[in-house]
Amino acid sequence: MEDRIFLSPPHLTGQELGSLEETIKSNWIAPVGPNLVKWSNDLGKKIGAENVCLTVNGTAAIHLALRLANVSKDDIVLVQSHNHIGSVNPIVYQSAVPVFIDSEKESWNMDPNLLEDAIKSNLGKVKAILPVHIYGMPANLDDIMLVANKYGIPVIEDSAESLGSKYDKRYTGTYGDYGILSFNGNKIITTGGGGALIAQSEGDIKRADFLARQAREPVNYYEHYEVGYNYSMSNVLAAIGIEQLKVLDERVKSRRKIFDTYYNYFQAWNAKGFDIGFQLENDKKKSNRWLTSITIDPNTNNGISKDLVMSLLEKSNIESRSLWKPMNMQPVFSEADFFGNGYCQKLFDIGVCLPSGSALDKYDFDRIFGTLDKLFSSHS
Repeated sequence: MEDRIFLSPPHLTGQELGSLEETIKSNWIAPVGPNLVKWSNDLGKKIGAENVCLTVNGTAAIHLALRLANVSKDDIVLVQSHNHIGSVNPIVYQSAVPVFIDSEKESWNMDPNLLEDAIKSNLGKVKAILPVHIYGMPANLDDIMLVANKYGIPVIEDSAESLGSKYDKRYTGTYGDYGILSFNGNKIITTGGGGALIAQSEGDIKRADFLARQAREPVNYYEHYEVGYNYSMSNVLAAIGIEQLKVLDERVKSRRKIFDTYYNYFQAWNAKGFDIGFQLENDKKKSNRWLTSITIDPNTNNGISKDLVMSLLEKSNIESRSLWKPMNMQPVFSEADFFGNGYCQKLFDIGVCLPSGSALDKYDFDRIFGTLDKLFSSHS
């Protein structure tokens, strides 16, 4: 069998090895060290954020943001339903209540109109709004921020999948009161793990760093007046991040080219009577195209379903994945309130994420398209 084509594998440059070797020789193998300072500064300069706290992962960054927003027991957080559970679990860590918001059709992200409906239904109880830039596509930030500002509710912008994406020429993660990034192994650049919290306030980021280091008081012994966390990134991971950040623009360019390759391929089939859909940009939204995702409704595609697409790709040792199962459909959140008409459920029913790694080459696409050609030809 041929080698597996993965959905979104790490793409290293080779320069990371030298950076790691220097770090090991320096003996800075800890959640402190010079790499953390440089990585934080480099990242902030790149995306236009003055206040950055590096964390062990994106979920930890969300948890810290909720603490900074003073979210506590029984408070409501309005969060996108079309989402990964890592964005929602920290709400529960705070004994708060997630209320889920459906997607709008253009970006597949939080619907601003439904967001306002949820606020009106829970006046005085909503402590934070948590939109997500799913698969790298920016949410409708103008309208979301307009609603949030109207009611005086802080926004925690989950940009875990959208590093390098822009909304109105600004990087995602820098619009809300707080922004979240992830450097997990499958992200557009990686530290093998890790994340970052962005804040508008220097005071907030200092407090986040304090909480991320077990909330230890600045005395020469261990003293704690409140509960903190072991959420600081390692100096070792930061060594990888320093090198990876240098190729962010290149990685975004590669992923966007991969999207264009898929788009042109499927448009050719659409011209023959099929109806494959995409997340589409507009004048303000520029996606990093972290994952190229399509919708394929069997009712308008001669019986071809997402399950059929995924099954045939798997037989060719090609990884694909369903779009996120909505959080309001997850058994663990079955009792949670949901505002919407089920569009995110439809996305789950008909949506597929395709292999999108930035190192995909012509041979990989020949394999992918060869498999899909057989499928579409047999249903023409």
